[in-house]
Amino acid sequence: MGAIEDVYADLEADVSEEEFREAVEQKVEQMGGLADEETAAMLIAHELSENEVNAIADIEPGMDEVKFLAKVTSIGELRTFERDGEDEDGRVINVEAADETGQVRLSFWDEQARSIDDGELQAGDVLRVKGRPKDGYSGLEVSVDKAEPDEDAEIEVDLDGRTEVDSLSMGQSDVTVRGIVLDTESVRTFDRDDGSEGRVANLTLGDESGRIRVTLWDDRADRAEQLEAGTPVEVVDGYVRERDGDLELHVGDRGAVEAIDDEIDFSPETDPIDGVELDQTVDIGGVVRSADPKRTFDRDDGSEGQVRNVRIQDDTGDIRVALWGEKADIDLGPGDEVFVADAEIQDGWQDDLEASAGWGSAVVVLENGSTGGSDAPESADEGSTGLDAFADDRGNSDGTSRTNGTDEPADGETIEVTGTVVQTGDPVIVDDGEETVSVETDEHVQLGQQVTVRGQRRADRVDAEELF
Repeated sequence: MGAIEDVYADLEADVSEEEFREAVEQKVEQMGGLADEETAAMLIAHELSENEVNAIADIEPGMDEVKFLAKVTSIGELRTFERDGEDEDGRVINVEAADETGQVRLSFWDEQARSIDDGELQAGDVLRVKGRPKDGYSGLEVSVDKAEPDEDAEIEVDLDGRTEVDSLSMGQSDVTVRGIVLDTESVRTFDRDDGSEGRVANLTLGDESGRIRVTLWDDRADRAEQLEAGTPVEVVDGYVRERDGDLELHVGDRGAVEAIDDEIDFSPETDPIDGVELDQTVDIGGVVRSADPKRTFDRDDGSEGQVRNVRIQDDTGDIRVALWGEKADIDLGPGDEVFVADAEIQDGWQDDLEASAGWGSAVVVLENGSTGGSDAPESADEGSTGLDAFADDRGNSDGTSRTNGTDEPADGETIEVTGTVVQTGDPVIVDDGEETVSVETDEHVQLGQQVTVRGQRRADRVDAEELF
């Protein structure tokens, strides 16, 4: 074989040998004799291979041209438009396509669009596509120059268009995801450049594969206040964007968030509390040992803020967690199981580390170590702690509390506890270093005060006969 045939034989690109040879001859002529046929063939092969992408997730708007395989999941309607200076209208039809890594919108124009509208393309067809990617109105789009069916290729994608959270990728559009609402935030307003007022709100969505922050715009923002944590929902026609290095799912006027009846599993895995380090962003979970009253404060801009501190314990240790803003209003008390996502580890009081749960965090009160109706997995991946691991910290298997490794006295017996007041009010919560004890008392106590309580055990509380 000659030099051109040798290079072409090793080439993995969607181009015929005749087209390849023509391109090589043009390259030789273009370079004015500075390159022979073999060098020109290698240059052309390199240019062609640069356009090949392994998956939709590898496509970026800045690329000049890409070639890839994708399965058609849905076909839109044919639209016409006027072109400047031309009598004939233009035509375009949008096709949603996907592979195992993501979704992309394909734009077909004029004769291609007319052929698709005539039924020459069906959902489920696998296409070998060549086109020019761009950042479109609802995410990544590829303007198709050429598309041919590939009957031998197989792509494992469901035609219902639904995807799991961990399969989302930057630039996807027309995304459908089902999950359970983990956390919601209030609607915020902002001024646009044109002087109009915009509205935005956020919620956190989780499924069995992971979780993602959902941003709701304008008329869709109200859904964040209408939905409660624990509600199964389906997000339709969302699009994926990036914020501070993390993916977010956005919902605009074309999208929707609807409550559904399906049971959805969310079984989060957490980082061990004793392993967190300063400046990390972590997911932690455990049993609430104590909860301080909510405090308000004045910000520099004159607005009022609020914060509430709770102490969370898993089977490796415990940590103070600061709940900021609306998260300070979450109904949490000793014994509740909670999952805190994307908490920032900071320097706390007396040089202890503490976790800060602010605007970008999610705080989820759990039942049975999970939410969505399913138990947490029996074990977690290495380096993390499943929420079932700390559930037993609250007591023995027979339901009695534990202190220093021994069972507490039976209901009605007199006990004595010495510890620190970690919550005032009704009830007072005392932490003796091993567990927290709820105390019924009329005595006035202060946070941080060392006290000794003597009284009778009544269910999960102590009726204080003496407090000193």
